[in-house]
Amino acid sequence: MDPIFIEEKIFDKIDFTQNALSKGEYENCTFITCDFSNSDLTDIRFSECEFLGCNLSMAKLTKTAFRDIKFKDCKMLGLHFENCTQFGLSFSIDNCNLTHSSFYQTKLKKTIFKNVQFHDVDFMECDLTASVFDNCDFTRAIFENTIIEKTDFRTSFNYSINPEINRIKKAKFSLSGIIGLLDKYDIEIES
Repeated sequence: MDPIFIEEKIFDKIDFTQNALSKGEYENCTFITCDFSNSDLTDIRFSECEFLGCNLSMAKLTKTAFRDIKFKDCKMLGLHFENCTQFGLSFSIDNCNLTHSSFYQTKLKKTIFKNVQFHDVDFMECDLTASVFDNCDFTRAIFENTIIEKTDFRTSFNYSINPEINRIKKAKFSLSGIIGLLDKYDIEIES
């Protein structure tokens, strides 16, 4: 079956776990309260699309293209963004849960993350240069050989970032968040 091209279509409350999303390219489409959990999104290209209140948990993202995408109020557990097409990978994420997801070796420069739960997320060898993490929770997130230069963590919390094994030049942190840069030393800090 040949790939399809869909433009400016609204998909509302569709269960793609029952009927798979057709392979192809989706441009300027909006997905509202759709269920993609455990779906195979391999080789599908999304450009300038919005995902609102969707469940994308455990979706297979092999060679999936996300270009200028907005994710808002979505459940996105266990996603492997390193399997996406890296060329043009760009999105913003607002009020989503990305627990157990992975951004291993992805380039996400100048990306906006707002009110995101990043529990147990892998940021190893990721390039987050000049990204903004606004009110994000990094409980047990892994930062190793990660580029966070000029990245803004000032309103985020529960991160543990070792400055010795990550590039953090000009990154922004709040005074209360400094403990997340020192916790590897097992020292006690009192206010």
